Amino acid sequence: MENYAIILDYLPNGRQTERGFHREPLALAIGEDELKLFELVPRPTVPLTPGTRVPLGPVGATPSPIDHVRRRVSYDELTVSARTELTPALESIVRRNAPRYLRFFNEAPAVSRRFHLLELLPGIGKKTMQQIVDERKRAPFASFEEIEVRVHLKSPERLIVGRIEQELSGVEDKYRLFVAP
Repeated sequence: MENYAIILDYLPNGRQTERGFHREPLALAIGEDELKLFELVPRPTVPLTPGTRVPLGPVGATPSPIDHVRRRVSYDELTVSARTELTPALESIVRRNAPRYLRFFNEAPAVSRRFHLLELLPGIGKKTMQQIVDERKRAPFASFEEIEVRVHLKSPERLIVGRIEQELSGVEDKYRLFVAP
């Protein structure tokens, strides 16, 4: 279950339907834990701005700015603005939850003798994958900066963001590394 989400787009007049606008304020957001895309209904008179991290439930005595989650949406249902905000939102999620994503670099297994899960990250081929595996045998990676230095891999967090975007956009692949189905 998602506890926090990052707002991707705020639609004060709601979504446009065949008969005009739905007239209920909506926000498009991505959840931090399972990386699900949502359509949220904010509380009345609570304007939301893209890039804002909001709790989906009450935090202590403070009520959430979100009234309820209307539904889960697909990548194709995102507005152009929401798609633009998706990459920076994912980068902040990956940085905020760095241990989770570093665990992938430290523990990703080989699927077969010829294929490794690390190769699913865009930009990682056989040579880079082998360097990562060799380096993690010596010592686990403690940060993304350490991966950059030891493997000479430029911005590994962006590789993870790229894979998450592929999974969200529905790329046909039998492996789901980060996004909940």
